[in-house]
Amino acid sequence: MADSEKKKSIDKASLEMLEKACGDNVSLAFDRAAVMKPCPIGEVGNCCIMCSMGPCRVPLPKGRKETPEDKRKRRGVCGATAETIAARNFVRKIAAGTAAHSDHGRAVSELFLATAKGQAPGYEIRDEQKLMQVALDFGVEIGERTIEEIAVDVGNKAMAEFGRQEGELLFLKKAPLKRQEIWRKEGVAPRGIDREVVEAMHRTSAGVDQEYHNLMRQGVRASLADGWGGSMIATELQDILFGTPTPVLGQINLGVLKDNEVNIVIHGHEPLLSEMLAAAAQDKDIIKLAKEKGASGINLAGMCCTANEILMRHGIPLAGNFMQQELALVTGAVDAMVVDVQCIMESLPDIAQCYHTKLITTSAKAMMPGAMHIEFDEHKAMESAKEVLRVAIDNFPRRGTNVAIPKQKTDLIAGFSHETVNYLLGGLFRSSYRPLNDNIINGRIRGVAGVVGCNNARVGHNEAHIAMVKELIKNDVLVLQTGCSAMASAMAGLMVPEAAAKYAGAGLASVCEAVGIPPVLHMGSCVDNSRILIAATAMVKDGGLGDDISDLPVAGAGPEWMSEKAIAIGQYFVASGVYTVFGVTWPTTGSQELTDLLFKEFEDIYGAMWDFEPDAVKAANLMIAHIDKKRKALGIDKARDRVLYDMEMRRELEAV
Repeated sequence: MADSEKKKSIDKASLEMLEKACGDNVSLAFDRAAVMKPCPIGEVGNCCIMCSMGPCRVPLPKGRKETPEDKRKRRGVCGATAETIAARNFVRKIAAGTAAHSDHGRAVSELFLATAKGQAPGYEIRDEQKLMQVALDFGVEIGERTIEEIAVDVGNKAMAEFGRQEGELLFLKKAPLKRQEIWRKEGVAPRGIDREVVEAMHRTSAGVDQEYHNLMRQGVRASLADGWGGSMIATELQDILFGTPTPVLGQINLGVLKDNEVNIVIHGHEPLLSEMLAAAAQDKDIIKLAKEKGASGINLAGMCCTANEILMRHGIPLAGNFMQQELALVTGAVDAMVVDVQCIMESLPDIAQCYHTKLITTSAKAMMPGAMHIEFDEHKAMESAKEVLRVAIDNFPRRGTNVAIPKQKTDLIAGFSHETVNYLLGGLFRSSYRPLNDNIINGRIRGVAGVVGCNNARVGHNEAHIAMVKELIKNDVLVLQTGCSAMASAMAGLMVPEAAAKYAGAGLASVCEAVGIPPVLHMGSCVDNSRILIAATAMVKDGGLGDDISDLPVAGAGPEWMSEKAIAIGQYFVASGVYTVFGVTWPTTGSQELTDLLFKEFEDIYGAMWDFEPDAVKAANLMIAHIDKKRKALGIDKARDRVLYDMEMRRELEAV
């Protein structure tokens, strides 16, 4: 294999499939990225396509510093400056990311309400305790009412959050009080989820908001409607419907596919269908049909964030993350790939035709040329799931001989929800984040980092994620992960308890050994970043580390970000008080003023700021430096020796 091929991924299974794809004459995203160079003007935010007088491009001068005359001339046809253009582009990314996560939350809310009313056969309320907690958050009466009555009110309240026109989103009350005050002072507390997305799109259209500070204020408000709105609703209601995750052993990588079973890869982000597929795959008649077709069974495997959802709740293995979706088809062993929404490459039908795979779309919101469509109906969920499984089973005999399943697969422990971490740290009767806070205060744990986000074909697959995470845990930083980033660490063997002794610093390793956890915690899919917000809030409430999220020794990162959803996530982390650094590229560097607002001035406003560093190890050290700065501000930067007090010393304490 050529060195250029090896640089595309650090994962051996992926490299094997890259080589096979080359031999099979199949074009992949890795190849297209090498040919399709990014537009240097659009990449830094300096291209405007908001009206038909453009596109207008306002590039920075090459090879010299921008002069006042340059700045005066750097305008679009309508007169829009580089700052306005870059801010509009950035806010539109936030709006799109918020819309994606929040529409996921809406779909879950609709199913939740249908389940509560008894209109969605096959679904049920699995976590009644969490239902009661959300009912309290929403101000729903509990009393002597039935579970179904409470659930209906919770569902109605959740649905109302999307169309709310005034007031504030209900989940904002879960944030620390000081953080809520900051949002209200700055006028960025979101009123309704849909309203903030619509207003962001309105403000960024031609001839409307033309002041970048004001544009970014709406961008912040829209992002908070994601993190403390749509995403949090999705996470909470999914836990109630499907069960709050608890630690579960699973496996990851293309090696989880099986040569003698019907392989069905479930790809996308909404677990509504995947939950039912997991149940339908256990049906005796479905298993019998598979055996009649010559298979020994049915093997479900997940891809992208749907994978994380069904892993956490059912232990179903992960086939891979975003950049491995095409590679799964290249194995020749996938009988059907079932997709719903988000992060699904349009190349999949073409690649599927090179093998025998049936590509099945299931959402009316996301169809693809060349794919089979089986509409998922949540009111007839089991029938829909069985129809999908039958298509895959019927396709099994057509698999052929061009099959190569890599052997690589890695164990991982997933399912570290906020509730689970709370229990693991404090026990059954004293669930608490106090042990975490104490170990941060005494220095065994330096701080906490949330490393999240996508893969990106512009950088080596998984390389930045792994380099960053290893640097962080080596320096005693506990890492929380979601989405494709979590899957990268799992493939590298960082999500088992044994990884602490091998990769973590002595302090972090000692805590992991005592609690029995890995140094890198898998917290779920990308909507489950809301779990990290709740964890940070719990750290504040337990005391000893300040009175706001911005006081905590924590940091966030998206080292291989790709999607607009990542920008929305990063922005709501910053607006919540978490210093956040991204890699790969940054979409506002064409405007120094806007970049300064995000990278400097935001810290004065929100207590946190953005940062950009494409080198993952350097980015990790920026995060560590920030954590150390926060430790110093809290007065916990000095090592403290443990003192065993004798009786005389105790008497002196009492005298004082």
